[in-house]
Amino acid sequence: MLEFLPPRLSAAVRHVNLNLLYELRIRADKPLRANLGGKFCYLRESGETERAASALLPTQEEIADTLFAASGYSVYSVAEQLKKGFLTGAAGERIGIAGSYVYEGGKVLSVHAVTSLCIRVPHAIEGCAEKIYARCLADKLRSLLLLAPPGQGKTTLLRDLSRIVCERRQLNVLVSDERGELSAGDLGETADVMCFADKLTAFTAGIRAMRPDLIVTDELLPEDYAAVERAIASGICVFASAHLVRVADVPKKLFDRYVVLSGLGSIGHICGADGNVVD
Repeated sequence: MLEFLPPRLSAAVRHVNLNLLYELRIRADKPLRANLGGKFCYLRESGETERAASALLPTQEEIADTLFAASGYSVYSVAEQLKKGFLTGAAGERIGIAGSYVYEGGKVLSVHAVTSLCIRVPHAIEGCAEKIYARCLADKLRSLLLLAPPGQGKTTLLRDLSRIVCERRQLNVLVSDERGELSAGDLGETADVMCFADKLTAFTAGIRAMRPDLIVTDELLPEDYAAVERAIASGICVFASAHLVRVADVPKKLFDRYVVLSGLGSIGHICGADGNVVD
């Protein structure tokens, strides 16, 4: 995990509990910050500190070195990922990038002068989705959508839901992992994974070739709902997530259950297909 970090940053991370490290924020010439157990702090070479003045100041060169190492020392091999604003590390770490985008013909050509990295560290927390399973899926398999802002544990919950369904129902589960983050953990022994394909491609190929009973995917965008609609119309259940906080804002009401989270992995309320709160 985080093997791509340059020496100074790696030394700082070695002094914190990786089980509590959710996010690392690396900004050129600005204090190094980490989300540890849901709270942000600064990091120095000897670990956690509350003082920004004591924190490491990552350099532009260290940011470039981090990206180069995370790409497997071939930035060209991950060019398509970088155009979308992220890179996925070998252990499923999602590395978001901020810098100068270069356009050509109305499309992103490349990203230059990267000045900030947001590294999200995947965690497999076995059993974290038990309450969702008990309240939404224990009696029958349904399509469900998890709603929450970024960083609230949606991916971790989806990963555990996949594991639970595989373990208890022995169904064929297709995991559409567009960013290579969702599959960083135990998805269950009857799960099949398609990485780095857009959802329309993964859903179409998966339905034709893999005969899934359930498709699990992450972070739906408005253009992804057509793929979900096709899957559900084909008799396949879908588990997904979206960066939304209200059921009313879901573009298409395709799901049987909408789980609105109220904090890190916690259920706020659950709505049925009609948008009304259910027990």
